[in-house]
Amino acid sequence: MELYFPTEFGERLAYCSAAVTALIGLFLMFAPGYTYRILKLQVKEGRSDAYGEARSAGGFMLGFGLMAILLAQPMIYLALGASFGVAAFGRILALMSDRGSVIFSLLLLVVQAILAALPFLYGLGYI
Repeated sequence: MELYFPTEFGERLAYCSAAVTALIGLFLMFAPGYTYRILKLQVKEGRSDAYGEARSAGGFMLGFGLMAILLAQPMIYLALGASFGVAAFGRILALMSDRGSVIFSLLLLVVQAILAALPFLYGLGYI
């Protein structure tokens, strides 16, 4: 089985979104402590369950990104885009209701919106 690299520009953008998803998942899965520091989150002392949750979420993102890369189907890219779209909506809710770092949350919102738009627009046939 060969690794397929897309030839169309729109599919390349969706492919890059899947690759970034897999890289984020890989980092989250194998370096949850660093991820929590980047996201400015703290783990309660004596409670390491948060690391397990991060590893689980990272495994999900890694698996989803890799399957999108390996299968390279428009419907998989649509699912990836829709997932990041809902995550971006959750980020908007967090900005409106939580009292976190607004600048950092806005930056993450932009990243999530881009990661949602690229595969979603390709899957719908716009690019």
